[in-house]
Amino acid sequence: MSTDAWSLFLLACLMLNIAPGPDLVFVFSRTMSHGKKIGFVASLGVGSGALVHVFAAAFGVSVILATSATAFVMVKYIGAAYLVSLGLKAIFSREGTILRNGTDTKQVNPWTVFRQGVLIDVLNPKVALFFLAFLPQFIAHDASQSSAQIFIQTVILGFIVIAVGFVVETALILTAAPLGAYLRSNPKIALWLDRSFGGMLVFLGAKLASSDQ
Repeated sequence: MSTDAWSLFLLACLMLNIAPGPDLVFVFSRTMSHGKKIGFVASLGVGSGALVHVFAAAFGVSVILATSATAFVMVKYIGAAYLVSLGLKAIFSREGTILRNGTDTKQVNPWTVFRQGVLIDVLNPKVALFFLAFLPQFIAHDASQSSAQIFIQTVILGFIVIAVGFVVETALILTAAPLGAYLRSNPKIALWLDRSFGGMLVFLGAKLASSDQ
């Protein structure tokens, strides 16, 4: 790609990654509720889920979601149900994640958070359609390009999109972690923090369920 094309690509990556969505809400909520370490685990989770879609686009698997309304709807509703279930679990929590003497009263398994992040992305068909529509715009398609070269270009560009997302999420984590630690020292605020983030996930789940292909 030319310098102008790279500049446009990176700018588009940045704008798309700072747009509020399930990924940012999940990373932000886990950081506010459990601190910086869990925030980065959440970020790695959603990034890994996005990577699945990158390879799906490179192999042409994502075309199924683009051409089959049934497949799109099935994945969409499963993903929406998962977001809503995570949100409801937080909303109906009897106690928030309180910070006492530098330790959370409700410990969370990092592997659980990572798995949740992966599933949030993998079960969102709109992420698949995004990579399928966005990446080819910056790939050179001509007679001299072999399918292997196109595959490699797709994967590289997908990695860059995810890397930019990680940079954005890192800035979010470093900003949210100290704020979350301060707010979680108050039990009432901690409870309502968890419930508020739960409400956001329910809203995003409902929004995904009502979205079109």
